[in-house]
Amino acid sequence: MKSGHDLEGLMRFLGRDDIWRERLQDVLDEHFGPAMEEFDVDFEELGDIVGDHWPMTLWGCAFEDLLSREYGQNHENIIDQYLKRRGWSEKALNRAYIEGLRHAVISLYEVVEVQPDDGLILRNLLSDEELINVREKSATRSLKKWDKIAVRVVPRRDHHVISGGLLPFSAAATEMLTDGIRQVLKLKKTQDICLDRVQLHRCAPLFVTAWLFMELDRAAASQELPEMTNSDGDPLVFHEVRFPFAQGVLQKDIAAWLGKVKGLEADGVKTWHWLAAKKRGAAATKRLSGEAPMFDEATVLGMLELKGKTLVLTVNSAARAERGIAMVTKATGGLLCPPFTSITTVEQMMSEQNNDRDHPESASDDIPPKIVEQIIREQMDRHYRDTLDQSIPALGTRPPGRQ
Repeated sequence: MKSGHDLEGLMRFLGRDDIWRERLQDVLDEHFGPAMEEFDVDFEELGDIVGDHWPMTLWGCAFEDLLSREYGQNHENIIDQYLKRRGWSEKALNRAYIEGLRHAVISLYEVVEVQPDDGLILRNLLSDEELINVREKSATRSLKKWDKIAVRVVPRRDHHVISGGLLPFSAAATEMLTDGIRQVLKLKKTQDICLDRVQLHRCAPLFVTAWLFMELDRAAASQELPEMTNSDGDPLVFHEVRFPFAQGVLQKDIAAWLGKVKGLEADGVKTWHWLAAKKRGAAATKRLSGEAPMFDEATVLGMLELKGKTLVLTVNSAARAERGIAMVTKATGGLLCPPFTSITTVEQMMSEQNNDRDHPESASDDIPPKIVEQIIREQMDRHYRDTLDQSIPALGTRPPGRQ
C-alpha cells in the first residue's frame, strides 16, 4: 500500500504496457531532444554536467507531463487506466495525489512568502490566477522570497501540494522560457503572457527545454579555464590596492609626487599608466598572454587613479602588487596611509559577470579598470573561440528515449 507522493505503482503499471512505454519515450524526446541535440549531449551523461540529482528531477517533469495527456478519440489517459485497474492498491492520501496530477499543469511561479517547515505562498507568473498557498516542508528550507520555480501545483483533498518535478529558474532561463512560449503561441513581444490551462499544457516541454539550455550553456562556459599568466609569467590574479590619504592631504599633492616617478605616464590629471622598461625587440618576441595594451611598445604593469581621498592601484598579479606598493610608498612618503588590498580571480570575475546578466538590477555601475577589461577580452575571446570549435568531452549525441 502506498501513501504520500509515491508513484512507484503507477510507473510499474506503465512499464508493463508497450504502448504507454512508447508514448513516454515520445514525451521524453519532446522535453529533452532540443537541448540534447544542440549541445551534443546524451541523457546518461547529464548528471556529470548539471549535477547528479537533476536527471531524475528532469525525467520526473516529463513523466508528470505524460500523466496529464490524453490520446485518441477515447481520450485515453494512463492515470485513468491505472486507477481503474489498480486504484484499490493505493491509500486514500496517495490516490488523491495521483488524481490531482491527472489535471495538474506546470507553470512558472514566484515565491511570495516562505513559511518555514510549513508552506509557501506562490504567484503564477503565466496566468491571472490568485495567490496560492501550498503545503510544503522541505522546499521551505531552500527557497526564499522572489525565487522563481517551475512546478505543478496539485490539489489534494482540502489543500494544495507541489509535485516532485520542481526546477529553479534564473532570470535568463525565465526570459528564454517566455520567448519560447511567445513563439509556440504566436504572441507578439508586446503582448502580456496570460495563459489558460490548455495553453500551459501545450507548452509543458518548454520548461525543461529552457532550463536545460541555460544549465548546459553555463556548464560549457565554466569548463576549466586555460592557465593564464601575464608577460612576467605570474598567474593572473587581479589586485586592487587602495591607499587612503593622510589627514590634510589633497589630490594635487599626490599628483605632484607621482609626476616625478620614472615609469609612470599620465593619462589626464587623475590617472597614470605604470609602464615596464622598454626592451629591444619586445614587441616582436612578446608571447601571447593575458596582458594590457602597449604604449610605445612598453608593457602596462598597472594603473593608478585618484578617487576622492584615495589612490587606487590596479594590477594583475601578486608580484606586481608588491612592487607597486613599494613604488607608491617610496614616492609619496607620509602622504598616504597603509594600503588595503582586494583580490579577484579570473573565475570570480566571470562569475560576477554572469550574475550581473542574471540580475541586471544588482549590477555595479562602476566601470572596470581598462587593464582588467583588456586582459579579460584577450583571454576570453581566445579561450571561447577554441571552445566553440570543440564538442563537449565524453558526451554522446542522442536525446533520451532513442534507441
